[in-house]
Amino acid sequence: MKKALIIGATGLIGTELLSLLLVSKQYSEVKTITRKPLTHENSKHKNTVISDFDHLSDYGSEFAADELFICLGTTMKQAKSKQAFYKVDFEYAVEAARLAKQHGVKKVLAVSAIGADCDSMFYYNRVKGQMEDALRNMGLPSVILFRPSLLLGDREDLRYGEKMGEWIAKSFGFLFIGKLKIMKPIHAKTVAKAMVKEAQNKDPLVITFQSDEIHEIGYY
Repeated sequence: MKKALIIGATGLIGTELLSLLLVSKQYSEVKTITRKPLTHENSKHKNTVISDFDHLSDYGSEFAADELFICLGTTMKQAKSKQAFYKVDFEYAVEAARLAKQHGVKKVLAVSAIGADCDSMFYYNRVKGQMEDALRNMGLPSVILFRPSLLLGDREDLRYGEKMGEWIAKSFGFLFIGKLKIMKPIHAKTVAKAMVKEAQNKDPLVITFQSDEIHEIGYY
């Protein structure tokens, strides 16, 4: 029986992931770190509220777990500045992994994005690539990265681009074949399922899964 920790549990993937981990017989405890209280009627769930993620290091002991799932992510529109975006998608993610490593975590599973590349001309992809590199170079036995394409699922905030992507996926999904397969929109629950499944791999590994691979793993 393992202990899991999720940071980013209120997002699209994080919400699905929390539900899956709570019903999994592999875990005796599922911890979440959130900015606001997160209620979940399950005795396995332990929620720690940290209103300001700039002070994550003040709660270092809360990062003790067997596995850390990083589902943090925002958009430039939400963040409103490059600096704010960088804090969420790079600084908070890397700091969470650093603290978790200090407190015994052996495996980190993190959501990145399709096209992540530290040398990308696009700021979003560049930051995601930098986050990936930082996790890979942290000296953890296992770092498993997931690069989903456009995410499908029910959001509280309406995003026109994602609604359009959902329509395209349903109407023209048959077009995403061959080299285009990696671009096909993917449901958040499929990503969450893939993360849980890969977390059960006992072999130490550092690996990156592209969106089409995530779909094959999580679509069951």
